[in-house]
Order: sequence, then C-alpha cells, then structure tokens
Amino acid sequence: MKRYAVLIILLCLGCLSQAQTKKEKQVADAVERLRKAMVDADSIALSSLVSPALSYGHSGGHIDDQHEFVTKITSGKSDFVTIDLTAQTISVSKKTAIVRHNLNATTNDGGKPGTVKLHVMLVWQKLHGKWVLLARQAIKLT
Repeated sequence: MKRYAVLIILLCLGCLSQAQTKKEKQVADAVERLRKAMVDADSIALSSLVSPALSYGHSGGHIDDQHEFVTKITSGKSDFVTIDLTAQTISVSKKTAIVRHNLNATTNDGGKPGTVKLHVMLVWQKLHGKWVLLARQAIKLT
C-alpha cells in the first residue's frame, strides 16, 4: 500500500512540474495571437502585439523595426500562409519572457510560394499589463 501512495505522490509531483505557470500561459497565449496575426496579416493585432522598440531578426541577418515588420506582413512582401510552432519552451523572469520554438511555415512572399523551417527565440516584455514582443532572432533549420 505504501508503494502505491509513493507512486501517486510522485505522479502528482511530475504533473505539477509540467504545468504552466500563469505567466507562462499568458506568454503562450500572446505567442499564439502573434502567430494568428501573422497568418491573417492583421495590422491592428500585429501592432498591438509588438513593442515600438521591436528588433525582429531574420535568419538571413536583416533586422526589422516595428514599422518594417508590420508593413512587410500586411503588404504581402512577407506572406505566411501557414505557421506551425513546435517544441516550444517558455521561461519567465519577472516582466521578461524568453520563448524558443521551431517554426515550420508555408509562405507566398511577393506571390512566390515557398516553405521555411526555423529555430526561433523570442523575447517578450510585460508592458502596461500585457505581453509584447521586444525581440526575435531566427536561424534556419537544416
């Protein structure tokens, strides 16, 4: 009987360690809203989810500010048809969060179909009570 009690306690502890904190859940929700806004090319949602001080690093080395990032997405110059995020981790320290994930997407940049596979690091900051994207850097997956 003691073995079963110990097993149940260990299983419960394992479940607790896997659970997202409230802040991690808020950040995960912000990441999902950003993913959806990028696919939908929603300028209002994009502008509200990214910091005015945004530093958005592409895998090719170019860095966009907030205006350039939103303009590229909404103009179709950078057109995400689908975005699938996998292997996501979230680490929160006070008002800063680091998110890492793999991004697999189908694109139609400037009318040219393509695919992209990236490993991405996002830095989120809690600003005026909401999480906004402060920085992003991506590298190509092989």
